[in-house]
Order: sequence, then structure tokens, then C-alpha cells
Amino acid sequence: MTQMTHTHMTHMTHMTPFSNVRSLTRAVALPQQAGSRTKILAGKRQDAANAHGRMYALPKRTLRDWLALAGLLVLACAIFFVNLTASGYANEFYAAAAQAGSTSWESFLWGSLDSGNAITVDKPPASIWVMALSVRLFGLSSLSILLPEALMGVATTFMLYATVRRYWGNWTAIAAGAIFALTPVAALMFRFDNPDALLVLLMTISAYAVLRAMEYDTSHAGARRRTAWMVLAGILIGLGFLTKQLQVMLVLPGFAVAFLIASPSRPLRRVVDGLIAVAAACVSAGWWVLLTVLVPANMRPYFAGSQHNSFIELTFGYNGFGRLTGSEEGSVVAGGSRNGGMWGQTGLSRLFDGIYGTQIAWLAPLAFSGIVIGLVVVGRAVRIDLRRASIVVFTGWLVTTWLVFSFMAGIFHQYYTVALAPALAVLAAVGCTGLWVARERLWMRVATPLLILLQSWWSFTLIGRAQWLPWLKWAVLVAGIAAAILLIASWLIHVRLLAAAGSVLAAIALMAGPTAWTLYTVGTAHTGSIVTAGPEVSGSNGFGGGNGGGFTRGGFGQGGGQMSQGFSRGGRQGGSSQSQNNGGPSLGGNSTGGQQPPSSNGTEFSTRNRRGGTRSGGFGGGFLGSSTASAKITAMLSASTTRWAAATTGSQSAARYQLASQHAVIAIGGFNGSDPSPTLAQFKQYVSEGLIHYYISGGSDTRGRQLGGSDNASKIASWVSEHYKSQVVDGVTIYDLS
Repeated sequence: MTQMTHTHMTHMTHMTPFSNVRSLTRAVALPQQAGSRTKILAGKRQDAANAHGRMYALPKRTLRDWLALAGLLVLACAIFFVNLTASGYANEFYAAAAQAGSTSWESFLWGSLDSGNAITVDKPPASIWVMALSVRLFGLSSLSILLPEALMGVATTFMLYATVRRYWGNWTAIAAGAIFALTPVAALMFRFDNPDALLVLLMTISAYAVLRAMEYDTSHAGARRRTAWMVLAGILIGLGFLTKQLQVMLVLPGFAVAFLIASPSRPLRRVVDGLIAVAAACVSAGWWVLLTVLVPANMRPYFAGSQHNSFIELTFGYNGFGRLTGSEEGSVVAGGSRNGGMWGQTGLSRLFDGIYGTQIAWLAPLAFSGIVIGLVVVGRAVRIDLRRASIVVFTGWLVTTWLVFSFMAGIFHQYYTVALAPALAVLAAVGCTGLWVARERLWMRVATPLLILLQSWWSFTLIGRAQWLPWLKWAVLVAGIAAAILLIASWLIHVRLLAAAGSVLAAIALMAGPTAWTLYTVGTAHTGSIVTAGPEVSGSNGFGGGNGGGFTRGGFGQGGGQMSQGFSRGGRQGGSSQSQNNGGPSLGGNSTGGQQPPSSNGTEFSTRNRRGGTRSGGFGGGFLGSSTASAKITAMLSASTTRWAAATTGSQSAARYQLASQHAVIAIGGFNGSDPSPTLAQFKQYVSEGLIHYYISGGSDTRGRQLGGSDNASKIASWVSEHYKSQVVDGVTIYDLS
């Protein structure tokens, strides 16, 4: 087979016999169609594109396009920045690691929880790097911790827009960006300091890079640029691994299938480009993984979450296959729902059930329909058609991640579903565009009202799971029914005004639910390790969200979290303005009564629990969410001059004291208190060398509730109580080890 010139490839790029392809190219602002072949835009922009091996040049944005983009970014900024600091340090576990990394480059490198480098967080350090740099620049505060997350939210919204615009046009891109920003779990996690925000941003940019790689022809210039984009995609995947390990791999099936199908290169070159991307990913992540193997254990902190001080074990065990099978040694276990343990029932319906549905699944019916609609609209286009390639990329992302999340039996929190938000947003927007461009066809006139009715019923169902705004579900249902009737009438009597009114009502029916849940989330403070978006819903099942018992969530109108099986929910807090029955959120300042930003010296305010908000979650008062460190204890720790001001069981308790005093605190046993670090012998040595000043009793003690793991924390507690005198400070038992 002779190599095609870029001109021939250009003409074949968008060929399709589908009768509505002209409508499609006009609607999505792709190059104009002439007969059965695509006529590329003439002029300097296309000449420049040809010189670099590009197969087409994008149409120039109009003023209306620019204004729409500006509006989208303003919306994103409002969602991700308004009331941002109401959550204080949010998840103190990661905030403490950022504080440690801001004071010690060694802690920065390893992602240590403390600047004394006793133990790391149970994830790789990439997300900690970003926050630690922010704290170095601006000092320790709620804003410096959460600012990078909000910026990532705006950046992800823009990258989705930039990706979709290239293949589906400006307005489809605007819709995709808006749907993403108005997804409740996205509004939550891009205002929170967990690694998920950076992970989603990196996955989104890598999808953009893979699709850009397929835009180039088979000339030498085009081939070089295609390889360069694939290298970039690989680097981003590697950084994603350094953010949340194997989860980033869930996007790879879609990337691989799309590239192998749609890249204009010969088959062997497609494989080579793919292998180059894999090599780039290995280099991007491998340098740090290699350090974990080569650096002796006594010269680095312990890798939390592993039982043998091994990052490789952490990757494939606790944070890897253990998440799929539920066999995570050292993790916390408890009774819960049928078939799913404490993390909820597994199965295909899992992400539609309970609280999961209100986090992510609002537009799931439209998104899954969008896969079929998009492929039908593209029709039998040539192999290298980029619209179809984009559908394959995001379909692979959505389906693979959805299936893994549905069936994983290990630790699974509701907020993990933010990884689905970009793919759902893109496919939902593509579905809407496909229905629009095929609006003259009979199948579309049947499918559109049916989809509107289905989506309206689904939103009605999700809204009905909460007691908040009970009238909203009926408004959505009425709007959806009216939209379907108006659209059918407009097609029968050919009145454009009816079609316009039906379209507006359809948009209201589709977006009213997720928008309300997102606004609620923006107006609510969230703290602790387990957080969810929106108001409390019925049918929450343990930690997983299904049908049955478990715990209910503190928040608006609930008077704080209520424990029904021994768990309190440390993930959010209400406040005085939230304690009224079914009260709505306030979007300004700290009027929600949630956690205030820490003071300049890092001390958390000590009145928030009295204000009816946060319930300190979990076991021993610090497992799911931290309570406050009193002023007296903070002063004691701040005056310490030892390597570690204190030691206590569990990372959440240690983080609380460390953030208050800005002095290192050892988290004995890591997050759950079940890691074998430090050993009793090591702890005795630290004490004999004068490296630890205080031992704080209690902490996140999970004895009797963990799946295997170490009992070192219990041995250390017993040894301290036998050899040192205790004092009670503000209700907390403390031992002076000096």
C-alpha cells in the first residue's frame, strides 16, 4: 500500500454517506462539505496547517463563540471558587501532608504525612506536590490548600471544551463543559483536597492529547507531531499513576482502541506510537517508583497502606487488586449491605442506587444514549473520522470505569465517581448534538421525546431521594412532559416557536436536578475522609449507598449526622443556618456556619462542634473526620523542639494536631492504625533518643474492626501507659515522654 499524501487524506477525512452529514458539519463547525468529499477551508490558516501535517484547520471563532466560552469559564469559576474556604482544611489527612511538604523537601519528595518523615500518606505524592508548593508560596491556610483544586476544576472544564470543540463544534463543547461543571460530585471534589481532582485533570488532558495525535496526516511532519502528542499523553498517564496509582489505567482501553482504529498511520506505526506512549508513561512515573525500590528503608519514610514497607505492594495490594476483591490487609471492615460489605452492594445498578446516583448519574441515560446517537450520526464515515474516534475514547473511558466501580468489592467511596464526570459530560453533549442535527429524521422524532421523558422520570426519582426542595421533582417532571408534548406538536404543525419552547423546557428538565445539587454542594462545608455532594438522601447503605441500613449524613435540616450502625459521618458539617428543616444553602462567605478557615498560626477554631455542624467521624473520634485540637494542647505541641512534637494512633488524629501546631506528629499505624510502623522497638528508640515529646492517647483506634494488619499501635499504647505518667488536658490523655 502506497503512502497517502496529506492532501488525499484530507479529502477522505470526513467522507460519509449519511444524509445529514451536511447538517452535522454546519452544526459543529467542521470543514464544509462539497458533494461526497470534504473541502478544506482555504486561506492562510489551512496553509499553515498543511505545512505541519495537519489534515484540517479549525474554523475561526466568532464573537458569539468567544462570549459563550467566557460565560462557561465564569460559571466554572463561580462553582469552584465561591465559598471555597468554608471547608477549612477539608480532608486534614492530605492537608497535613501538604503542610509537611511545604517545610521539608524530603517530605515533599515522598509525600510524607509529617515533616519528620515517619510515614507517608497511602497514595503517591503528585497531588501533595501541587498543594505543598501552594503552601510554600502563600503560607498554610484553607485557601492555599484548596486553591489548586479549584484551579484544576476550571482547567478541566476548559480542556473538555477544547477537546470537544475540535470535533463537535463550539456549542457542543459549551454544553459538555457546562454539564461537567454542574455535576454535583465534580463541584465537590474540585473544592476538596483529595487526589481525585488532579487525577481527573490529567486524564482529561491525556484524552485531548490522544485525539490531537490522530489529527495529523502520514507525511513526515505529521508523523513526528503525532508521536509527540502520544508522548505527551504517556507522560500525563504516568503523572496520573503518581497521583492515584492504577485508577488512571481505566481510561487506557478507550484510548488504545480509538488510536488503533482511527490513526491515519499504517498498522505497524500505530503500534509503535502506542508503545512509545507506554514508554513515556513508564519514564514519567518510573523514576519515582525506582526511588522507592533503591532508597534503603532507613533513609525514607514508611509507605503507609502496605504491610511490608513496599510501594509496589501498596500499588497492587491495598490500592490495587485489593480494591477489586475486597482483600485489603489492614483496612477497616464492618457489617453492611448485602453482597458488598461496608462499601455497599456491588452490581450493574450500584451507581444508580442510593446516594451514588445523586453524585454522578443524573444524565447517565442521555450519556449512554449519546454513544449510539453519535455513532449513528457519524454513520459509515472513513476509518480515520475523528468524531467517531472521540466517541470511542470517551465511551471506553465511561464503560470501563463504570464497570470497575460497579463490581469492586473493596474500599469504594461515593466521591470516586468524579472520574466518570468528563466522559458522561462529553457523551451527553454529543447525544444532544446528534438529536439536533438529525431533527428532520423520523427516528430522531421518536427518540427525542422518549429520551426527555426518561430523563425527566430519572431526575424525578433522584430528587425524590432527598427531603430537600420536595417541589423540585414535580417541577422537573412537568417540564419534561411539557417539553415532549411541545416538540411533538412543533413537528406536526411546523411551528418553530413551539420547538424553541420545548427545547428550553427540555433543558430545564435535564439540568434542574444536578444544578440544584451542585448549588447545595457549593453552599456546604465538607470535612473529613468521606464526603458526598448534595443533601442527605434516603436509601444510603453503610458506606456504599444502596438499600438498607448504615448511616445517615449530617447536613441541612438533619441536625448533624445520625449513627445507625455505630458510624458517624465525619464528611460534612452544617451550622446554625443549616439546622432549620429543609433549609437551603447560603452561597456567600462562611454563612453556612461550617468550619471557618484556620487562623494564621494553623489552629482550628474550637467552637464548630458546638455550633451543630460536624460530627467527628468514626472510631476513636478521629477515623473519618477530625475533631478540634484545643488551644492548650496546641500550645504544648507548638513549644516542642523535638523532631516529632507528639505521636498518636492514626493519620487523621495526627493530622489534626499537626495542622494546629505546625509541628510534626507521628501517625502510629498509618491511616487505619493498622500499619506495622513504627514497631515497638523503633518507638522505644525514638523515645530514648529524645525525638518524641508527647504521646497522645486515643486517636484513630480500629482494633477489632480491621482486616488483618499490625497490632503495633496497641503494643505502643500499652508500653507508654506502663512506663510514663499521664495528664489530662482538655479531656485528652497525654503522656510526656521527655
